[in-house]
Amino acid sequence: MTATDVLASRRIRAGDQIISYLEAGNGPPLVLLHGIGSAGRSFRHQLSGLSTRHRVIAWDAPGYGESSPLPQVHPSASDYAGALAVFLDALGIERCHLVGHSLGCLMAARFAVLHPARVLRLALSSIAAGHAALAAKERERLLAQRLEDVAVLGARGMAEKRGPRLLGPEAVPQMVRAVVDTMAAIRSDGYAQAARMLSIGDIRADIATLPAALPVQVIYGDADVITPPARNLEIASLRPDMPVHVIAGAGHALYLEKPDAFNAAIAAQF
Repeated sequence: MTATDVLASRRIRAGDQIISYLEAGNGPPLVLLHGIGSAGRSFRHQLSGLSTRHRVIAWDAPGYGESSPLPQVHPSASDYAGALAVFLDALGIERCHLVGHSLGCLMAARFAVLHPARVLRLALSSIAAGHAALAAKERERLLAQRLEDVAVLGARGMAEKRGPRLLGPEAVPQMVRAVVDTMAAIRSDGYAQAARMLSIGDIRADIATLPAALPVQVIYGDADVITPPARNLEIASLRPDMPVHVIAGAGHALYLEKPDAFNAAIAAQF
């Protein structure tokens, strides 16, 4: 067991909301944004491995952990970016390195568009592109399926159904349990809001409007079946100057499966 396995969750008032988060280390702030079926605690290897040179912060997005849900029933990525801005203000952080994973990429990219002066470097891993470009019926089908899974199966049942697919073929049972247990702890209100945001999200549009001077990198696993390599590469091609790091044998939850390789990819740019 590492020190970060027993880190106590912190809470802070950020405007009208409470945000829970984990924090370790000192140095330039590095903020981690988790995906739709996850939480700040899933980044325990990054809190440990990157905190020797950074003040590492992993929030529970609005509606996750002990964080208040957003006031909007149908939030956009801008709403999450706004919550992040207020959260960083509450922590006294003016500028930070920003790392998004999956759905967290939509939040991170939107924050960088709205607040470019506050982002030192941006990393997008296992990129969830959002469903804005899909036909309306397909968007509605995908959203309905997510909402039905959590309503009918419950968080635990959904986690057992979806969780193992987040990992690559080299994952050991302990990793599967960690992913399933974290997903099983999601709250239906926060998950529903996040699913609605995913349904209208469009990371391609945000990447196209990011400042040219902002350093951005892409990280993905070559065994990812949730956000496959081709999708990550297609998004990376929108900005040819972006470094692309491929982690061999890793699935969607690459930061958990291959933490040393993931941390090294972050440290190489940050």
